Amino acid sequence: MDLNQKEINRLEKVAAQINDLEPKVKKIKDKDFRLKTEEFKKRLEKGETLNDILPEAFALVREASRRTVGMRHFDVQLMAAVALFEGKVAEQKTGEGKTLSAVPALYLHALTGRGAHLVTVNDYLARRDAGWNGPIFHLLGLSTGSIIQEGKSFIYDHEFNDTSHGDERLAHLKPSERKAAYNADITYGTNNEFGFDYLRDNMVQATSEMVQRGHYFTIVDEVDSILIDEARTPLIISAPDTEPTDKYFKFSSMVEKLNPDTDFSIDEKVKSATLTEHGITRVEKILGVENLYEKDWETIHHIENALRAKTLYLRDRDYVVKDGQVTIVDEFTGRLMFGRRWSDGLHQAVEAKEGVKIQQESKTLATISFQNYFRMYEILSGMTGTAATEAEEFKKIYNLEVVVVPTHRDMVRKDHPDVIYKTVRAKYGAVVNGIIERYQKGQPILVGTTSIEKNEIISDYLKRKKVPHNVLNAKNHEKEAMIIADAGKPGAVTVATNMAGRGVDVVLGGSVPDRPEGVSNEKFIKSKEYGGWKERHEKVVKAGGLHVIGTERHEARRVDNQLRGRSGRQGDPGSSRFYLSLEDDLMRIFGGEKIASIMDRLALPEDQPIENKLISRSIEQAQVKVEGFHFDARKNLVEYDNVINQQREIIYNLRGKVLEAKDLKNEILEKLGDQIDKILLISWPVEGEEPDFEKIVVCKSRKRFGRNNETS
Repeated sequence: MDLNQKEINRLEKVAAQINDLEPKVKKIKDKDFRLKTEEFKKRLEKGETLNDILPEAFALVREASRRTVGMRHFDVQLMAAVALFEGKVAEQKTGEGKTLSAVPALYLHALTGRGAHLVTVNDYLARRDAGWNGPIFHLLGLSTGSIIQEGKSFIYDHEFNDTSHGDERLAHLKPSERKAAYNADITYGTNNEFGFDYLRDNMVQATSEMVQRGHYFTIVDEVDSILIDEARTPLIISAPDTEPTDKYFKFSSMVEKLNPDTDFSIDEKVKSATLTEHGITRVEKILGVENLYEKDWETIHHIENALRAKTLYLRDRDYVVKDGQVTIVDEFTGRLMFGRRWSDGLHQAVEAKEGVKIQQESKTLATISFQNYFRMYEILSGMTGTAATEAEEFKKIYNLEVVVVPTHRDMVRKDHPDVIYKTVRAKYGAVVNGIIERYQKGQPILVGTTSIEKNEIISDYLKRKKVPHNVLNAKNHEKEAMIIADAGKPGAVTVATNMAGRGVDVVLGGSVPDRPEGVSNEKFIKSKEYGGWKERHEKVVKAGGLHVIGTERHEARRVDNQLRGRSGRQGDPGSSRFYLSLEDDLMRIFGGEKIASIMDRLALPEDQPIENKLISRSIEQAQVKVEGFHFDARKNLVEYDNVINQQREIIYNLRGKVLEAKDLKNEILEKLGDQIDKILLISWPVEGEEPDFEKIVVCKSRKRFGRNNETS
């Protein structure tokens, strides 16, 4: 029996204890739920532990959830909640209800009065989940807050009702002060805002301006995205520099004159560009200098940045240009990263390449990595649909165990073997044929691409074949909700970037219509709107469910698994297949000569697919190699950042003491005394003898003023 199964067996026993208490908690009246919460708090004060009251507390939360939002936790959700409570990563597949799984763990830790945080990846989820779960916590007598960008904060208020945004889950979120949202028992927010608030708190002039109240317990949703994919991206609070920007255009123009065969070399694995000896001579001639390296190191830095911008950072893959601005595209999620900029002049180099207005570089005022921010929590936990492949990194860097939680219903999705072609052109032809075949059966199809550029290539192929389809990428992200709502309808074809790979729920038959307020569930099920959805749902199930097509392997296996995971949710039928070519980036950069030599020996026509175990194994080995490569980079980063982190902690702790102190006289005298002792030891010439302060002062005074001074 493996370790994960042992853990599942243990969690099943805890779930059984919670189930045994269900008949008892069902008898509790609504008004008595908050009294039960007060009882738990008193028991904790008297010496009981959170583990002692866990079964009762979780049973109470499940009943509160059933009464307020109409959702009763499945046993597997309770098991995930226990893992989260204990500070572990719970892997739950798509559609298994992670949002609800977090609630019991948040409730139990909130009973300590120290605050429980849930971290999401965007503002919408931070508000939606707070509004969604707010009624549960309200019935239990606890408060719920939410923090988002631009300093906006909310408190769940059952009496408040704002229907202007058209989403009833947000209606009871009342605007509040930032500190009030943090002082709530449970606080939902984004990873960026939690981190930025920490940095801002350590820049204030008075303790009354601070908003956070410590770092006790947190659940990080999409934990692999935040703690692994985002790990190399530091949070930075900065101020504009005054350096002129015209130099970036100068260097961008210069590198256009360089020959890629003789003047520079690039390394796609680490995204670096380096001048060759020939290139150095060429640049020295262009600049009119004898020795480029004697000029200043910044010139070399700017030239290499201009080369990287020209050769390694591609429009509609790494970034988009919109409204005269260069906006980064997240390589893992496919989403635009508004407000994020590449550092060390790279962003300016890309702006120069694109001929848009260059924004000045910034001076860093405060910074912290996500790795070190989240390691400040006493208890750190997380949940995601894909964590198992990164279990080693979670353990080594964050000391987090990964628990793979079983699904509520058996997974019946069929994952077909990869199909490999010699060329990209042959691959795209096969992808389009595969789409048409499923489309004609009335089966919905989700096509995943790795960039906006490739997304649009597939769309062009489908237009030529007159196949109706929707395109989803970072350029039209505002249409995401509408496109995803239709993606599960019969015969729907959706071509999407990695945006559709995470946090997206494709419902077979299309989104279920909302139940009007005041209409009972029994009456709604008999309505015409629900009946129409039910008919579409059954038609799609009969056709085989959602079919997922991957057009390329990502560098990380879990990103491929996330795309597959859009299909087969909650026991639904579904299928998936990846189409690959030898010209794909992963194969070309990391696959090495091995795959190419196998293909050459097979001597197959360009358009003939290959299903070869050796090649499939080589592809997976290439992915493992890349994952290891990136893991090492992140490990090196955290080791480097640990040094800065120690310095940051010393300064921030000292700063905090200064802000909190009413009288700094004793601290100042102590520091002054330390410095005087150091000066005395340096100034006193007799080794091994205690310094005589008065003699030193007299001696120094005579030297300075040229006369005798009396001491008193």
